[in-house]
Amino acid sequence: MTATDRSLELIDVAAQAAADKLAHDIIAYDVSEVLSITDAFLLASAPSDRQVKSIVDEIEEKLLKELGAKPVRREGDRDARWILLDYVDVVVHVQHSEERVFYALERLWKDCPELPLPEDAAKTRGRAEEHARLTGSGSDGELS
Repeated sequence: MTATDRSLELIDVAAQAAADKLAHDIIAYDVSEVLSITDAFLLASAPSDRQVKSIVDEIEEKLLKELGAKPVRREGDRDARWILLDYVDVVVHVQHSEERVFYALERLWKDCPELPLPEDAAKTRGRAEEHARLTGSGSDGELS
């Protein structure tokens, strides 16, 4: 089993929305072979809580406007360090950069196939490391 066409549509729109709000290190995995509850995960991060919330709001707005999709669940709003949007077919994780390094979801799903992303989203790979270098807030974790 592989991710459905609907899942791929959701991933594309969500990834572009995240890129439009300057998310870092956007990546998507086809988890349909290992999970029965969803087809795909989209991961993105940002260096501040405010930006995490802004990215999530943009994703939600674009998916509703362009595909008529509403999340069945939204978790993590209170602290805005890790917000999860559950669209059943797709689960979106937007994390603060520190949480992204600490929880390292990429390591958990590294054996799953990566899904193609829109060009703007694909260009965000390595942006967290670049941001840390420029701001002097380096981290030892790997995001790619």
